[in-house]
Amino acid sequence: MTDDKDTMKQAQDALREGRFADGLTLARTLLDASENADALYIAAVAARYLRDYASAEDYLARLHAASPEYGRGWQEQGHLARAQAEAERALDAYRRACRFNPYLDAAWRAQGELLTAAGKPGEAAQAMAQAERLRALPRELIAVGHHLHEGRLLRAEEICRHYLRRHPRDVEAMRLLAEIGSRLGIVDDAEFLLESAVAFAPDNVQLRLDYIAALRKRQKFARAREEAEALYRTDPDNPLFQSHLAIEAMQTGDYEQAFDLFDAVLARLPDDPATLTSRGHALKTRGRQEDAVASYRAAIAAAPAHGDAWYALANLKTWRFDDADRAKMAALLRRGDLAFMDRVHLEFAMAKAAEDAKDYDTAFAHYAAGNDLKRRQTRYDADRMSEELNRQKAACTPELFAAHDGSGDPAPDPIFIVGLPRAGSTLLEQILASHPMVDGTMELPDILALAHRLRGRRAGQSRYPEILHELSDEQFAKFGHDYIENTRIHRQRAPFFIDKMPNNFRHIGLIHLILPNARIIDARRAPMDCCFSGFKQLFAEGQEFTYGLKEIGRYYRDYVDLMAHWDAVLPGRVLRVQHEDVLDDLEGQVRRMLDHCGLPFDRACLDFHRTDRAVRTASSEQVRRPINRTGVDAWKPFEPWLDDLKAALTPR
Repeated sequence: MTDDKDTMKQAQDALREGRFADGLTLARTLLDASENADALYIAAVAARYLRDYASAEDYLARLHAASPEYGRGWQEQGHLARAQAEAERALDAYRRACRFNPYLDAAWRAQGELLTAAGKPGEAAQAMAQAERLRALPRELIAVGHHLHEGRLLRAEEICRHYLRRHPRDVEAMRLLAEIGSRLGIVDDAEFLLESAVAFAPDNVQLRLDYIAALRKRQKFARAREEAEALYRTDPDNPLFQSHLAIEAMQTGDYEQAFDLFDAVLARLPDDPATLTSRGHALKTRGRQEDAVASYRAAIAAAPAHGDAWYALANLKTWRFDDADRAKMAALLRRGDLAFMDRVHLEFAMAKAAEDAKDYDTAFAHYAAGNDLKRRQTRYDADRMSEELNRQKAACTPELFAAHDGSGDPAPDPIFIVGLPRAGSTLLEQILASHPMVDGTMELPDILALAHRLRGRRAGQSRYPEILHELSDEQFAKFGHDYIENTRIHRQRAPFFIDKMPNNFRHIGLIHLILPNARIIDARRAPMDCCFSGFKQLFAEGQEFTYGLKEIGRYYRDYVDLMAHWDAVLPGRVLRVQHEDVLDDLEGQVRRMLDHCGLPFDRACLDFHRTDRAVRTASSEQVRRPINRTGVDAWKPFEPWLDDLKAALTPR
């Protein structure tokens, strides 16, 4: 490893000193051992300077295949195309470079020059302005930007924090550190940094857009909408501001405003794939499937490699791809220049298409490939999760609950539906939300956010759940009151409402202490069906345990174990509803749930598929159909590939 580092440094030094033949020789030495992205980049640069354009093209093709979002590689592709007088190809490469790494000054400047030559002065000026902005930044922040966008997050954080200690009010440094934090999953710190930066520089549009994104990531949808509205008011005709407000309006349930704003954007930018896809998501959520399909199709027509739109079609669950669709997706997946998430989306979409065609071997291969890609992104640690759930069992004892009997806010309003994703919780929510006394909402983040705050800020020294023994009845009551107040924005006028965040099963002890009169329902599904359905699902965010058969099987086993603990220490507190029982005896299970929630029977709950409401989860189209057994034993055609899952589910 040390020898490789030395060789890499020697190759980099050779390039800087203009010894291109030496640099190429050293890079090739590294490539003999592995397909190293940095070595491929050096080899491509050296070959270009040596005018060996064919070899340079080969090295870059290998680089794009190994690291499709490596911005410097696309910048070099632009330089190579420009050296061969291929202006249009060069411009496309430079644009990709800046999309993957916006801190590439040379790529912005080259774009400006090419756009000027093409007679596009407006676009040229914008590119040159970006180049000048970068030239004015301190070189430490340029370095942070490069490390950030090339995946070296810890090094980026180290440099950025060092710089901020000397320049504590530098908003660009604050913005960069917030982005690093967001990518590392430290979203509360990211929000705080951006809130402070916006206060220092309220006219900085990029800061405000990043702040809106951070609020949305923390599911603070009301605040995100307020910020988006304020930005929109500064320039109501700006398509970027219209688009952001449309997304935030959708998140807060104002679909009419969202549709109006999407239409306004598309009037100016009729082929914008991101807007067409977002509009499709809104249409799907409102139950307008045909219109959603048309919007997704339009996005694909405008940008065939836009993986989000392909997966959105697959995620309708009831949609079926035809042979032509499969051929197009297969061709896209053979490309070496797909962006990372486009490839992930296409792998999952192709898997669904193959499964529908009963080509199970191909389907599993694509599901496995998509999950492998996502697992590379995650920092999920199964041992750490098991330890976290065991700490719940150790801390949440009968003595704790007896000591705080009667604590918390007495409001009976919330109905928590907990469990694993893809366990049938959306069906239970749709049934209960069909009752006139119950509002359906969404997967609310409030309990998870409270647990996160109770952990404290010291890395590796979480105080939760042990801190529950230190809190007073007054504190528990305040937490419960705050939960009720903070969730009002998601409610209509019904006296009860549903919080369908599945991961709340980890925090039933906390829920009991702060909301002793809330109802809790555990949505459970047969383990093989539940786990394999989760493995097949690409989640918008979170649920990192689903991207591996071993991981999801172990998580299910740990979940069952923790639920048994809650049953023991809080007997009768949780109603378990087995998905298969709902399919076999809908009315009987509906009556059980309504009795548990203290609600009178209402036949609308049996006709849940006729209820007109927004449904945001992956099951949105399935719960708009009468009860059916299409998902039962869906894992069986894939049984030859599921030994790891079976083993993980086996009790130790």
